[in-house]
Amino acid sequence: MHILHSMQRTTKLLIGGGAVLAAAVASGVTIAVAQGGDDSEPPITGDALARASQAALTHTGGGRVTETEVGDEDSYYEVEVTLEDGSQVDVQLDERFNVVGGQTDGPADDDGPGDD
Repeated sequence: MHILHSMQRTTKLLIGGGAVLAAAVASGVTIAVAQGGDDSEPPITGDALARASQAALTHTGGGRVTETEVGDEDSYYEVEVTLEDGSQVDVQLDERFNVVGGQTDGPADDDGPGDD
């Protein structure tokens, strides 16, 4: 009986996670890379990754998630989104996936003055 209950819970978790992923795909969400940055903060994983990515992409109006972190120095979660023009937005989220801040960086290949 214990094994059956465990299998049912696993099935529910898989179905729930699949539903979140299906909703993200259906809404055009693109998650390119779900890895932590150069710092020691771990990447966001599992259901939290899907929820954080959706919140960040809604905030930016699109783009693709290129990096994530849990325990960023500025917030609970940080999601880096690269926009179509190459600029990057670091979206700061609290533990309930509410946007609490953001910072836009220039295009990744910006070769303007002072960029060496």
